[in-house]
Amino acid sequence: MAVVEELIRKEADGTLSFGNFDLDAKKKLSDFEFGGDLYKVKTFKEITKLEKNGLFVYESVPGTVVSHMKTDSTEIKFSVEGLEDASVTLELEPEKEYEVYIKGTNAGRMKTNLGGKLVLSIELDPGKTEEVRVVKL
Repeated sequence: MAVVEELIRKEADGTLSFGNFDLDAKKKLSDFEFGGDLYKVKTFKEITKLEKNGLFVYESVPGTVVSHMKTDSTEIKFSVEGLEDASVTLELEPEKEYEVYIKGTNAGRMKTNLGGKLVLSIELDPGKTEEVRVVKL
């Protein structure tokens, strides 16, 4: 997976891809319409952040490329690529339990905090994408 040169795009399969960790300076794109919602992305080598209708969705430190993100009421799944290990924060439902799968392996159950944040540490190797799947219990 290469970086997303246009910062954010809709894929042919109806999913969303975003992020560019090759940028030395922060770039952002606002008001990207997808599925009736407006998205905003900010990305560069140090951070990638996605908002939906003004609300937090995804953040990684350092910056990453996210491909084929798909969300519904019970699950979020995507592929992620970066130059080094990343801390990924997702906004989900507050105080709910989720089963987390990283690289196809069950990483266990995690509970979101009062704000609905779930923080994952993902080991990344340059040039290799890793699958992430978070399922609400």
